Amino acid sequence: MKVLIIQVKMIGDVLTTSTLAEKIKKKYTKAQVHYLVNSNTFPVVENNPFIDVYKVINTEISSNKSSFLNLIKYVKNQKFDIVIDVYSKISTGIITLLSSAKIRISKYKFYTSFMYTHTHKELQFGETNYGLALENRYKLLTSLGINSSEIVKPKIYLTNKEIKSAKSLLLAKKIVFNKPIYMISVLGSSKSKTYPSKYMVMVLDFIIKIRPEAQILFNYIPNQKNDAKSIYDSCQEKTKKRIFLQVFGENIREFLALTKLSNKLIGNEGGAVNMAKALQVQTFTIFSPWIQKEHWSLYENKNINISVHLNDFKPKLFKNMTKKKLRSNYSFFYNEFHPNLFIEQLREFIEN
Repeated sequence: MKVLIIQVKMIGDVLTTSTLAEKIKKKYTKAQVHYLVNSNTFPVVENNPFIDVYKVINTEISSNKSSFLNLIKYVKNQKFDIVIDVYSKISTGIITLLSSAKIRISKYKFYTSFMYTHTHKELQFGETNYGLALENRYKLLTSLGINSSEIVKPKIYLTNKEIKSAKSLLLAKKIVFNKPIYMISVLGSSKSKTYPSKYMVMVLDFIIKIRPEAQILFNYIPNQKNDAKSIYDSCQEKTKKRIFLQVFGENIREFLALTKLSNKLIGNEGGAVNMAKALQVQTFTIFSPWIQKEHWSLYENKNINISVHLNDFKPKLFKNMTKKKLRSNYSFFYNEFHPNLFIEQLREFIEN
């Protein structure tokens, strides 16, 4: 049995979707699983023992006509028995339809349902504490006779060489392992997913107040370097002394290894949080007001993975608000999300 899984979205989506490969392999041990992903997300699923073949693309699937046609041809020539389109856009629907696979699975959309043999309507409310992002993906596997209630947590597979290299980098920068190391997701992937700088500074100062011996690393994307430096400059002097700005993962695999060696990750919701969870690192997540916590608060646990959302504290602000309205007014809602609202939860997390 030859299976293709398609997920060409963001890091969290690609990492979460990779668990489908493990569930398929456990049910059908002789299945050959292929995974279609973008090059910028490939590092989070590299070395996954449940994925036999990676098809890595370098451009948006439909942005280049020639590349798109070549991809359609590639998929068709592979003669897949099953295609699972988790991305579920028109472009991947076309690829799935033209694959000639006998079983074609995706989530239900009225305008693309004809492209598939099996579609599933997404759950709106979670049935477990594992998060809707996982639950809805596993619903797709019920078409293959695979139990959707058995949850497999996403995993990242680092090599000993990668971990050893990260240890050497930390030691070279005078970071010691007998004191806590905290990775801070200091900036989100966009302004609408980034906790206000003035509040992030308060969070950082509070961390050092509670754990003055803590060693802080920053995570951000390269073009956010000036914004990260601005947050650093606004911190109290005693906090600055505990921030190691010179330690930075130059690529995703380096960041993963540094995170693996950290005791906790704290900060903005996004790919970094999902990667930390997959590395079994404790997380404290600050959600953007317009992101649904129910979807991405994966396997929450009071002592290990904690997340906070403005809706937890001020639900009246969200009454009759659409996602579109929340997103367009994210600044207002973020301004309402003062650290004092969750500071005791953060204290408990740090002290645990």
